[in-house]
Amino acid sequence: MNMGSKKAETKRTLKENILDWIVTIAMGVALYFAIDFCIGRVRVDGISMDTTFHEGQLLMVNKLNYRFNEPKRGDVVVFTSPVEPDKEYIKRLIGLPGDKISIQDSVLYLNGQAVDEPYLHEAMTYDFPEMTVPEGMYFAMGDNRNHSFDSRSWGGVPRKNLIGNAFFRYWPLTRLGVIGNDVPLAMDSDGE
Repeated sequence: MNMGSKKAETKRTLKENILDWIVTIAMGVALYFAIDFCIGRVRVDGISMDTTFHEGQLLMVNKLNYRFNEPKRGDVVVFTSPVEPDKEYIKRLIGLPGDKISIQDSVLYLNGQAVDEPYLHEAMTYDFPEMTVPEGMYFAMGDNRNHSFDSRSWGGVPRKNLIGNAFFRYWPLTRLGVIGNDVPLAMDSDGE
């Protein structure tokens, strides 16, 4: 129990430390991929969502929500572009399958009801004839309506293209916080 046993004890401890490091790194990598599977990170690119979001802001996206829940009107969604499949867009979900959408005299109408949209910072400068959102599709528009390439131009967003809903802004730190998708849009006859 002198010098020889201390060396053996030291070697055993070194092996245990190496094993501990390997296990810790493996767990960290596994945790990273598990989180990445559930939560996406998106950088806002462009002005179509001004003033809600600005160019360069960083958001977290719940990628599991639409696997278990139905999208809701008013959700801020991230999706694969139907016209540019190599790009992801961020827009506000306005219409669900079967909804009737139109814009008249700078007012959005959803199923015949005018929609109060407090997130818009300027009046829309165009009309949009009534259309019915096809089954399996969603109607998405930017909050900066006069400068947004959205469903008015290319039609609906297929359900399979929805990546998730934006739920947290983490950059810049001065705007850090939860993103509320609680802006009520027109009520349908069920009160939903």
